[in-house]
Amino acid sequence: MSASLSPAAFETFATLLKTQSGLVIGTDKIYLLETRLGNLLKREKLNDLNQLAEKLRQPANDRMARDVVEAMTTNESFFFRDDKPFVHFRTHALPRLVAARPPGSTIRIWSAASSSGQEAYSLAMIIAESRAVLGDRKVEIIGTDIARDQLIRAREGLYSQFEVQRGLPVQMLMRYFRKEDSSWRINDSIRSMAQFREFNLLSDPRSLGRFDVVFCRNVLIYFDQPTKSRVLGGIAGVMPADGLLYLGGAETVLGLTTRFAPLPAERGVYGVVAAATGAPAGRMAAAV
Repeated sequence: MSASLSPAAFETFATLLKTQSGLVIGTDKIYLLETRLGNLLKREKLNDLNQLAEKLRQPANDRMARDVVEAMTTNESFFFRDDKPFVHFRTHALPRLVAARPPGSTIRIWSAASSSGQEAYSLAMIIAESRAVLGDRKVEIIGTDIARDQLIRAREGLYSQFEVQRGLPVQMLMRYFRKEDSSWRINDSIRSMAQFREFNLLSDPRSLGRFDVVFCRNVLIYFDQPTKSRVLGGIAGVMPADGLLYLGGAETVLGLTTRFAPLPAERGVYGVVAAATGAPAGRMAAAV
């Protein structure tokens, strides 16, 4: 940058990100502003972040503000990230939900902050390989994100060689993807299982409907405590008493909400707390 970031400019970015996305940044994260907003500076022919902040303070800056938020909240994703949550979903959550849901019913899964779609498609591949367990029950997978460019990528289902090599078993690559030049496109049968919608986690999730399972992983770490509590409360409000929530390995509900409680011996898996008992209804999942 040709000039150091002024305190006023930093406050402009920090306030915008906090109010519109929940993202909290400190002065130790200025390098992220420089890295992630570089392309925006070039597009707008601006010399530095101070000029960008000045434009953000001008009237009718909604498009620019959105571009800044999208650039700063785009996070990496890869197939079957950390693996264990997907193993638990396949071996515990699905059998329990099938036992609790009558034939012909629909199981709904939310992949929150789905980025470019790898998490939602990982779940879709598990569903595709669990048809015998599901019987005639339907499954809906909804992926949401605040970034429109990531939603476009998710809907296209086209990934680079590097992206399919990160966590995706080779047998699944061969079974569910087809080669297109130097990239890989996920099969239509899997792509049709996931819908992707624009949604801000600071908004009321009731507009999305009810969900039996929610994956909201590696998202809360970017929020402050009140925002984390608010997001978790909103998620709990769209889940049934036996719903399951999956968080990232570095995330927890402890000290943030009483609406969820960790399942015994399961890291990152939480059950909805039954109001009468104070215990997670999902506790039975560990015994399935």
